[in-house]
Amino acid sequence: MSEEKKLSANEYIKTRSNYLRGTIAEGLADMSTGSMSEDDQQLLKFHGTYQQDDRDLRANRRKHKLDKAYSFMIRIRVPGGVATPQQWLETDRMATQFANGTIKLTTRQAFQFHGIIKSNLKRTIKEINQTAMDTIAACGDVNRNVMCNPNPHLSEVHAEVLKVAQGISDHLTPQTRAYHEIWLDGEKIESSEEEVEPIYGKTYLPRKFKITIAVPPSNDVDIYANCLSFIAIVEKGKLLGFNVAVGGGMGSTHGNDATYPRIADIIGFCTTEQVVDVAEKVVLVQRDFGDRTDRKHSRFKYTVDDRGADWILAKLNEYLGYELGPVRPFTFEDNGDRYGWVEDKNGNSHLTLFIQGGRVLDTESYPLLTGLREIAKIHDGDFRLTANQNLIIANISPKKRPQIEKLLEQYGIKDSHEKSALRLNSLACVALPTCSLSLAEAERYLPDLLTELEEAIEENGLRHDAITVRMTGCPNGCARPFISEIGFVGRAPGRYNIYLGGGFAGQRLSKLYRENVPGTEIKALLAPIIGRYAKERNDGERFGDFCIRAGYVAATVQGGDFHKNIKPEAFATA
Repeated sequence: MSEEKKLSANEYIKTRSNYLRGTIAEGLADMSTGSMSEDDQQLLKFHGTYQQDDRDLRANRRKHKLDKAYSFMIRIRVPGGVATPQQWLETDRMATQFANGTIKLTTRQAFQFHGIIKSNLKRTIKEINQTAMDTIAACGDVNRNVMCNPNPHLSEVHAEVLKVAQGISDHLTPQTRAYHEIWLDGEKIESSEEEVEPIYGKTYLPRKFKITIAVPPSNDVDIYANCLSFIAIVEKGKLLGFNVAVGGGMGSTHGNDATYPRIADIIGFCTTEQVVDVAEKVVLVQRDFGDRTDRKHSRFKYTVDDRGADWILAKLNEYLGYELGPVRPFTFEDNGDRYGWVEDKNGNSHLTLFIQGGRVLDTESYPLLTGLREIAKIHDGDFRLTANQNLIIANISPKKRPQIEKLLEQYGIKDSHEKSALRLNSLACVALPTCSLSLAEAERYLPDLLTELEEAIEENGLRHDAITVRMTGCPNGCARPFISEIGFVGRAPGRYNIYLGGGFAGQRLSKLYRENVPGTEIKALLAPIIGRYAKERNDGERFGDFCIRAGYVAATVQGGDFHKNIKPEAFATA
């Protein structure tokens, strides 16, 4: 009889945490250090915050025998990415008062603060909740922020879909009172009955879980890269229901071929009324069958891969007590944002702004944070965060538009999207100096690299031709590089693995083209490929498709083939 595998360390931390309490309250009260205990650092993620330190300062502080420069990142859940002007103003205030003076818009439609010191952590989270937002389950082994297409030009359908996203988010939010007790001074309820997490149980999920909702033809939320996704099926302006996709995910580990990104499988169709039930039951399947012994193998994508999509569908139907319907036809055209002004049938206007790296801050030449603050003061619509780290000033009334246009002009924001299509379709994770996993720069480096690549783009007349570019500081995949047409993944300081051939609509994985390339050599490596693409592409052919047809990489449809050394039929060199 084989010996049963030992559970991963995090499983024991969760079990003894008393439903995510641990010793967080005691740790917050200990002002002798700026850090928290190792166990509490894991539990803090469930409450929406990560302990970090400034890696730019590590060597100097070590030299002077000082502790690391500890601080905390706070992630604010924004289901569907929609925030009110008042919430924007409060987010701005807290970023300035407690954080590093910037608002980070994430690739999952959330706000992030960086640089919160321990003594301000509880106050900041409490004030976030006072804005009718929260941080619970923004991180940790639970369902995280539920993403939803912004789609301002489909406002009627979007309102229905946003309601679904909010419903899923509410239903899958952990029920433990720990969050309210620790951060909101909630009363501790003494009871002889043991506390219960009706969906998650005492040990929650094996790993993080991500849910998205897309409204075709836009796949800006990248449904193929997420654990569970719902694809809206719309006919004649009416929402009929959703296709259900399971088992997507981006994370991988350098040198470990047992880890890989995976494209989601579309397994069925459900009605709008069934969506929350389907979401819950998929989560239960992962809770009951996900791997709790190896955290590198514990994401839902591996559960789907190990057991097969047919098994997942059968088990899901069993849990539901009814069967999903057959998959309905749909078409995705891209996974980018629609920039500039759009007007809807209600007479309202929507403006999508390009936010480089999702970082909202003021510089001497570009006072973006201040400009958006002034707009929020008079805006009577809402703000929508996109999955591409951009911002939509949405539902601008005809009365307010002239005033907002004047402010856009005053603060130099109105032409934010007057950039190359390459830059407008780029994403980068935070990486250094705060992410502990990062092996190389991403957010701070990608803008400069794009400037270099734009020289080749301009020379070949491709300024207005969109190519998706993603950069991450490590293979964890937060900016979804493994489905982009060009992906840069940090390997070491200043060095990157380069991936080519992803699908323009996020429907196909990219493939490793060159390994461990110095950043200084990237332009020279890619410029000839860009030149060939300009000269030899077929009508309407996307860059990723061309890279496969031209033989630079082999088409990689599913995760099991990601690390395989599959030779293209006619391997070509630039």
